[in-house]
Amino acid sequence: MARIELPYTWLEYSETGHGEPLVLSPGLAGRSAFWSNQLAALASRYRVITYDHRGCGASDPAPAPVSVATMAQDLLALLDALGLERASVIGHSTGGAICQHLAVHAPERLDRIVLSCSWTARDAYMRSLFHVRKRVLESCGLDDYGTIGSLFLYPPRHLHEHPELLEPKAHPDPEAFIQTMSRRIDAILAFDCRADLGRIRVPTLVIGAVDDTLTPAYFSRELAERIPDARLVLLPYGGHYCPVVQPARYNAALLDFLQGPAPAPQKLTVIPT
Repeated sequence: MARIELPYTWLEYSETGHGEPLVLSPGLAGRSAFWSNQLAALASRYRVITYDHRGCGASDPAPAPVSVATMAQDLLALLDALGLERASVIGHSTGGAICQHLAVHAPERLDRIVLSCSWTARDAYMRSLFHVRKRVLESCGLDDYGTIGSLFLYPPRHLHEHPELLEPKAHPDPEAFIQTMSRRIDAILAFDCRADLGRIRVPTLVIGAVDDTLTPAYFSRELAERIPDARLVLLPYGGHYCPVVQPARYNAALLDFLQGPAPAPQKLTVIPT
């Protein structure tokens, strides 16, 4: 990975492939490694740029006040540092909230966006779920936080087939990790773009999974209903981590959207069999 220095922080990023720029923005954990199952398929056609969010992975580890707006500013700073006036952006979960913010406040920087397993605004279910995750993070330790996270991120069958995903994971600085994740949870629970979704004119794909228990599929349906001319794709299996669990189907949907004409003025729901 390479580093870009910003006035207030630094971000680690990497590039692969050639073509039009395509940025991949990860979810709550903020680590570019999330996209490992997408790189080969996308880099054969695009200049793919991945990065670790501020406070995550190999980027500046210092915990800092954060919001979806500041995360979006970091992404714009990355584009500026790379000399990119425009790019398409695929955002998963929290990355999808970043895409929503940019599509409202900086649409001139975007070609297309993909909102992957994202949400519109917290509801009672999401508020309760993340309240419990935060309590576990701050009170029970990182092993229990990792376990409960996996139970929400992956479908049960996938965990049955890959029990190693339930094993504890090491963190080089547990205290900083807890502070960063706690603040990022607060940031996503504060996010609400519903009033502005109707203003989005950037061609948009909304993709999710029917069995997602972290950001349930009703959020994807609401995003597609509120964003003019958005396309909706729901995979029948894969959970919140469907890009990891079902990469072939997920990647095919991405490429169909990115390579095809701008979505027609109608909603399209695709549920592969």
